[in-house]
Amino acid sequence: MVARQLAGRASLLPAAVAPSAGARAGRSALVARAAGSPASATTLAPASSAPGPKKKMSGAEIREAFLSFFEAQGHSRLPSSSLVPEDPTVLLTIAGMLQFKPVFLGQAPRKVPRATTTQKCVRTNDIGNVGLTARHHTFFEMLGNFSFGDYFKEQAIRWAWELSTGVFGLPPDRVWVSVYEEDGEAEAIWRDVVGVPPERIKRMGAADNFWSSGPTGPCGPCSELYYDFHPERGTEGASLEDDSRFIEFYNLVFMQLNRKPDGSLEPLAAKNIDTGLGLERMAQILQGVPNNYETDLIFPIVQRAASIAGVDYHTAPPQTQTALKVIGDHTRAVAYLLSDGVTPSNTGRGYVLRRLLRRVVMKGRLLGIREVFTPSVAEVAVALSPACDPGVGANAQRIYDELAREEGLFVATLERGQKLLDELLEAAKGGSRVIGGADAFMLYDTYGFPLELTQELAEAAGVGVDAAGFEEAMGAQRQRSKDSRETLDLTAQAGLAQLAAQVGPTSFTGYSSTRGSGRVVGLMREGAVVEAVAAGDRCDVILDSTPFYAESGGQIGDTGLLLLPSAPGSPAPAAAQLRVGDCQKAAGGRVAVHSCEVLEGGLRLGDTVTCLVDEELRRRAKAHHTATHLLQSALKAVLGPDTAQQGSLVTCQRLRFDFNLARGMAPAEVAQVEALVNSWVAQATPLETRVMDLKAAKAAGATAMFGEKYDDVVRVVDVPGVSMELCGGTHVGNTAEIGAFKVLSEGGIASGIRRIEAVAGPAAVEYLQSLDGLVRGLAGQLKLKPEEVPARVAAMQSELKEAARQLAELRGQLAVAQAQALLTQAVPTPKGAKLLVAELPGAVEPKALQEAAVALAGALGAGGAVLLGSKAEDGSKVNFVAAFSPEAIKAGAQAGQVVGAVAKLCGGGGGGKPALAQAGGKDASRAGEALALGRKMLEEVL
Repeated sequence: MVARQLAGRASLLPAAVAPSAGARAGRSALVARAAGSPASATTLAPASSAPGPKKKMSGAEIREAFLSFFEAQGHSRLPSSSLVPEDPTVLLTIAGMLQFKPVFLGQAPRKVPRATTTQKCVRTNDIGNVGLTARHHTFFEMLGNFSFGDYFKEQAIRWAWELSTGVFGLPPDRVWVSVYEEDGEAEAIWRDVVGVPPERIKRMGAADNFWSSGPTGPCGPCSELYYDFHPERGTEGASLEDDSRFIEFYNLVFMQLNRKPDGSLEPLAAKNIDTGLGLERMAQILQGVPNNYETDLIFPIVQRAASIAGVDYHTAPPQTQTALKVIGDHTRAVAYLLSDGVTPSNTGRGYVLRRLLRRVVMKGRLLGIREVFTPSVAEVAVALSPACDPGVGANAQRIYDELAREEGLFVATLERGQKLLDELLEAAKGGSRVIGGADAFMLYDTYGFPLELTQELAEAAGVGVDAAGFEEAMGAQRQRSKDSRETLDLTAQAGLAQLAAQVGPTSFTGYSSTRGSGRVVGLMREGAVVEAVAAGDRCDVILDSTPFYAESGGQIGDTGLLLLPSAPGSPAPAAAQLRVGDCQKAAGGRVAVHSCEVLEGGLRLGDTVTCLVDEELRRRAKAHHTATHLLQSALKAVLGPDTAQQGSLVTCQRLRFDFNLARGMAPAEVAQVEALVNSWVAQATPLETRVMDLKAAKAAGATAMFGEKYDDVVRVVDVPGVSMELCGGTHVGNTAEIGAFKVLSEGGIASGIRRIEAVAGPAAVEYLQSLDGLVRGLAGQLKLKPEEVPARVAAMQSELKEAARQLAELRGQLAVAQAQALLTQAVPTPKGAKLLVAELPGAVEPKALQEAAVALAGALGAGGAVLLGSKAEDGSKVNFVAAFSPEAIKAGAQAGQVVGAVAKLCGGGGGGKPALAQAGGKDASRAGEALALGRKMLEEVL
């Protein structure tokens, strides 16, 4: 209602004319009434004796006031996009403009001239500052207003000032402004139109106040608004980089230029506005709290964590407060990431999530929390989420289950690492009183111990940690990782993207036919735009129309031929022939790019070609794609409706489907899913496809594919009574065309994520024929009937297991016998102990080596201490075992410490109990040196 009232008032004003002071006051009052009464906020002593903001507003009120204000100015309120961006150049959504990037780059048409959003964002580049500063976060909300070739610089500046000082009530004399050093136009607007005194306008360089979309493309200057917490310090010598005084809360980007490949700049034909106001920062200002964490957007989460830890945030020491802030910040990020389908893993987005969650758990343990606590803390984050993203509440149970599972796994890992840390601490206490950097890195790399956790626990034991050595080991690992990654030809990619954006959208005709024609509107060879290609060239071809399906939605691109017809009367069947090896999308999915090899002839821009899709491969892909839809429905029916897709791949050879499940599927469940899919195939149900409004499709119950972004008008593929999904892929006309469906495998690929691989149609028949051939061949070798093979294989396995047991027993006996000859090498020590350090001849397996060491220690009697080594057959590795008598242990010998030290010298590690321990090394060439070290250690003690 208020938005409509404001819109009505705004419509009385010219678009480029600022409202009068009276109108601003009226609008501010309306927005204030729309937001409701301010919620209570934790308020500390003001930073300055000068008057602060005139209003106290909750985070929810700030968000709604911003969006309502810009709705009143004719902006369409649009939802936040997912944290999993469509843009492949970024890992996570890091800014409000990301969902509009194709529009700004000219790769997609604008749907509205003006928009306003609250965008959920995750950034981890400043993760080390979270909790330490007042304003750094991993998760945050960015409020934004956008213009797509509509209003520009002056109107954006006017509205930013009106919103800040009118709606939010910031005292005008506390707002400072920065402009790009060469943007005299923006400076003049702030100074002469808005009335900001020149001394509160600062010019800044390109590093701070110039935005670029990349090495080429749209770019432009920025202008930022800062709030001054200490105006009593005056304007002389004031620097906006002084975080103790200023906080940037609003950034205006004026996209007015285009950077060409040669680096030169030219004016854009359509100028755009992209802005971002930090919700958490404005909440800090308006709620009068010393940092963003104590606002009502985050502090309830902090309080829940403090309650679980049994501490009072306000009276806790700084170190405890920092830990609680990290928990509050990271829990928000983790909850939203899980809601958007990201799952913990060791790569990509999953690694970011896992890293954040493990930091939460680590901070909790430093606070003394030992039980699983992250789901309880996340409950508060979920309760605060509806106005930002209603989907978080809908996914709440899945979020809690995943948190509990991942926390449990990490705690188990920490407990295993704790044993090694205890040994390192004990060794350090008796020596240098410092844990080495390599050891600290091993705790991090193998057991997930962050350096700060190792430092905290070491400090409590009176031991230091070599942080510099840790960083050196970490740097070496990063370099190894960097060296192992593939490099991409980014220049060629950028050139292709730029060409695709220029030629316009490709019309897809492949739903109804695998034949068609298209005019060549773009050609690239070796990353460069060209006008013609010849026989032998590999090139990218863009057509204005094509029946080739471009890879998307998990389905691979089509292959086939492009033919340039011969001139009338020519004996040649075609003037040019190109093999299409793949078809991919570009320019935000609007353009199809055919990757080709010119087999004969030549092709030029403007030529019209005949397109021939490989029908057999398309038929296979269609069978697998429709089978994927049936598989998802079957999984929901067998495992529960919460089962959701986490990724898929549809090829001509097989299908792959990833889904959320905390456990492995039972064989009976897999069989049930397979049977259910085949029953639907046998029903010969005709598929129905229709194009409809996105909202109507979702209301009808259509399922959206994970990670896909949809337009307002979508294609719905419906298997009546079985499956209804939003899908742009190609499908069979009737389920009977699938023919058969067979599950190949089911297994885990990440924590809480399972994968099914299956075949359908001709691929299923080929797979079954292959299995039949294997079984018949095996039966022939065993001279059995095929049905007798399983029983015979089981009997052979039993025989092999018994033979292996007997062989291990004989090897152990042989090792003990060999070891007996070493008894004469035992050396008495001044303290009455008997010490034997030796290398057993030949390659002795670890278990046999252990038996030999135990037997020797027993033969030596009281005070016996044995350390044995044995190299592998190829001489590459070495194993060590230490066995000590009770008297040796009482004297101070620890088997775990000894084998750990000697194995480390050989590039390995290990440990065990004081009486018996085992370890391995990767460098057997230093075995003698390692045994000598062990002898020296034992001589010092015994």
